[in-house]
Amino acid sequence: MDLSILNDVQRKAVEVVDGPILVVAGAGSGKTRVLTHRIANLIENHDIFPSGIMAITFTNKAANEMKTRIGSLIGPVTSQMWVGTFHSICVRILRRDADRIGYTSDFVIYDTQDQKALLKACYKELNIDDKQTPLKTSQFKISAAKNDMLTPELYDMQNASDYREKGFIKLYYLYQAKLKQNQAMDFDDLMLKTIELFKQNQDVLSYYQNKFKYIHVDEYQDTNRAQYTLIQYLAAKNRNLFVVGDADQSIYKWRGADIRNIREFEEDFPGAQIFKLEQNYRSKKNILDLANSVIVNNPNRRDKSLWTDQDSGEKIGYFRGYDEKDEAKFVIERIRTFIREKEYKLSDFAILYRTNAQSRSFEDQLMLNAMAYKVIGGLKFYERKEIKDLLAYMKLVVNPNDDVSFIRVINEPKRSIGGKTIEKIQAFQSKTELSLLESIPHLSQIEGIGAKAQKGLVEFYELIMGLKAKLDTAFVSQIYDELLEKLNIISLYELERSIEADARIDNIYEFKTVIEEFEKRSESPNLRDFLAETSLRSDQDNIEEQEDGVLLMTLHASKGLEFPVVFLVGLEDNLFPSFRAMDDPEELEEERRLCYVGITRAEERLFVTHARNRNQYGRFEPRHPSPFLREMDQSILENLSDQNEMPSFDPPKPKKENYFSKNALKSKQSFFGKASGTQGNTTPVASASQSATYFAGAKVNHKVFGMGLVISVGADGEMLTIAFDSCGIKKIHSGLAPIRRVD
Repeated sequence: MDLSILNDVQRKAVEVVDGPILVVAGAGSGKTRVLTHRIANLIENHDIFPSGIMAITFTNKAANEMKTRIGSLIGPVTSQMWVGTFHSICVRILRRDADRIGYTSDFVIYDTQDQKALLKACYKELNIDDKQTPLKTSQFKISAAKNDMLTPELYDMQNASDYREKGFIKLYYLYQAKLKQNQAMDFDDLMLKTIELFKQNQDVLSYYQNKFKYIHVDEYQDTNRAQYTLIQYLAAKNRNLFVVGDADQSIYKWRGADIRNIREFEEDFPGAQIFKLEQNYRSKKNILDLANSVIVNNPNRRDKSLWTDQDSGEKIGYFRGYDEKDEAKFVIERIRTFIREKEYKLSDFAILYRTNAQSRSFEDQLMLNAMAYKVIGGLKFYERKEIKDLLAYMKLVVNPNDDVSFIRVINEPKRSIGGKTIEKIQAFQSKTELSLLESIPHLSQIEGIGAKAQKGLVEFYELIMGLKAKLDTAFVSQIYDELLEKLNIISLYELERSIEADARIDNIYEFKTVIEEFEKRSESPNLRDFLAETSLRSDQDNIEEQEDGVLLMTLHASKGLEFPVVFLVGLEDNLFPSFRAMDDPEELEEERRLCYVGITRAEERLFVTHARNRNQYGRFEPRHPSPFLREMDQSILENLSDQNEMPSFDPPKPKKENYFSKNALKSKQSFFGKASGTQGNTTPVASASQSATYFAGAKVNHKVFGMGLVISVGADGEMLTIAFDSCGIKKIHSGLAPIRRVD
């Protein structure tokens, strides 16, 4: 086998045979090449039997790629090796010896939906209200416990004195008992039960330790405690463990990844050899220099600096827009220019953002320009469940005959209305000319509908008809606010305490921004016109369906991918990094690693953008540049904004002058309060103690500009800087302007 295609460090790592080895593989440094050549070298040059080699990855795609590459190097030997994901490896072990821990070899594996069904049965038995404790919350909590190797017994021991955990502990015990009763395991059990098997049966553990003399692990920085423990067991005897990873790309703490596993590798395996892959084969030099200038600010990291023998390439494009629409226009116009002037196709462009809700402004611009696009790792904004649900409610308000919308949301959120109840209403409907909604007042004529379902149906009917009565007098935002209040949907998602639920909440707030933008530009901002415009906006018929399309995705979804041209957008305080990270050094470090990952996705061109103001959570608010922008090497940034010179990336002003701080963002729901409507949507009520004093954060009403928030007050106490909902930021003299404070 020819090793001449490897660079010096890669070859040295590949040629080491015995002992623990850590390959610190920087972005784009050829880690998969090293892994596959290492395995091929063991077999071809050191006569290691393929059956004695194990390689563990995180995805089936990565496992298949590894098999293909090894096969291309030394032929079809991977069928004798164990190459697979953590879960698939554990299934193979458990199929052989599950009887040693009380399971049959034909145990079933429960997927996400099976788990929910089982939890539902547990809820019923324990009389748990799923409105108070959503199934997803319990599912997430059980998974987190198992990833930390906490069985119900161990969890009970750790939390026995916490009365708030007693209900969950009972649920966890019952859930595990029912799994065992059904001879079933969920995905997390596969890892936990394999470790249990090894702990309780030394002979089984010895069998696998003797069988697999050489163990390889990809993306080691992403391992959680259970995965780490499994690897420790398997490698304990021979200590021939070869792991590849990069602490600078550890971005999955929220799903259990423990960066200490890679940071403390030498402590776990004394005498380990360390190889650092720093030569990058993906990106131009300026892109790598920018990445290095950011990640160097993380403390306690291995000294590693990416380099390339490619040329410097173009400078990194920097753009600061007036708001998120201006930012999106710049990005899409730049893409159009590249396509027109260079040999690029749409799929060569990637727009990377911190949160899914940010995609909306870019999607709007792409649709406006009839450019195809794809949202990777998520749905297009108007196709997301929470948005489609809210649109269905609004459609029903306008058109009570819309049976499709009725069926979509009659049990969203849960109202104890099942399929059989719907069938009975449909049977009644077939005898009349009424819609499903219009059939509800006639429930007395429909047999077999229980009292609980009847109550839910009546409440649903009253909600829709109550909003319909306001159709001709209320603004869209008023109807939307009341709908959210009656559904209590934000609180229900908050109870789930999951990343997915947080994203749904962000999307719901972003939809409020869509509504407010419609009201500002519309002469008649009513719900009928809004739905008509939204339907046209979300209709993709005018865009030819094809493989080619601009790629939109979160930074997390971009890991492992690469693109000729990357736009890293929304680099603002409290957005990226998120406000959750601002007071937590560990979270801030992970956000910085996420920024590093985003930068290193770019091959040829990179653009970093942000907005001076942003519509977020119902407020048009000024934004400060991200601290990551301040850390970037300014000498390789090219200003593409309207301003001639690069702006100063100074830190934000003290909090007393910055109302739009993390604390303001934390109370997202406040904009649904009665005093926070858009211009013309509510009638302001003057404070009982109207005074001439103003302060940062005070709500005000201007006779012309409408509602706004005071951002700062001049030294004289009279010159105010105000962010108005209708027209952005203005400076106004409080003694001369037609303005008053509002409670």
